[in-house]
Amino acid sequence: MDYLLEVITSDGHTISAPDEPDPVVAALEEWGFLCTLIDDMSAHSEDAVEAFAEQITSSYAAVQIAAGENIALLYEKSFTTLDADGRDSPADYSDTDILTDPDETPGVPKLLRLYPAYRRTDQLLHALNSLSRNNSLSVHHISKTDRKALKTNFSDIANSISFPHRGPKYSNAIDDETGKRYGSRMTVRIHQEGVMRIDRWWKLMRLQGLRRVLQGGFVGHYENNCVVFETLPIMITNDKNGA
Repeated sequence: MDYLLEVITSDGHTISAPDEPDPVVAALEEWGFLCTLIDDMSAHSEDAVEAFAEQITSSYAAVQIAAGENIALLYEKSFTTLDADGRDSPADYSDTDILTDPDETPGVPKLLRLYPAYRRTDQLLHALNSLSRNNSLSVHHISKTDRKALKTNFSDIANSISFPHRGPKYSNAIDDETGKRYGSRMTVRIHQEGVMRIDRWWKLMRLQGLRRVLQGGFVGHYENNCVVFETLPIMITNDKNGA
């Protein structure tokens, strides 16, 4: 992972590919996948977020997105759910280490900070929010669709930093029927009625990693290859009405 980080921080210079976006994107993506396999990132989180924060201002949209997703993953890993069965009590921890859902959504557990993901979170949030509002996110020409995706990505990452268990494509919109927020809305369709919900950044990283390797054979391997399934052990639900 250190080698991949060197490729990222040097903008490809360490592999004789200066300022080439593809090798940097590949290094970012593989770093993120490997990060999901490590339980404790406390010794590495600060330097990694610092490196990725520099890349969110890259001239290339793909680099910005991959760097941002890694930042969200590192914040997600720095928190855990406060035990709801009574073994953990908020009184056992400092108030600064307990994070409550800012919307006070019923049923959403409190989070316990395991370690600081990054010391300058306020600056990082300011940069992400500024980029998501900026009409010139990249100096290189990108389509309106890609520009919208980039803004959405930065908004998702900022949302996750504020409350790390809000995963990719988390919607703050209120469902009129339930009165609750829609929450994470990223799903992957498996055949006609099966749906896999991707509500955590680690799930997204592993999904993307498997797809890079398996490509069109992902569904077949997921259903029949136990090693692939164990890499992304998510229950598939029926969704006859679509998702």
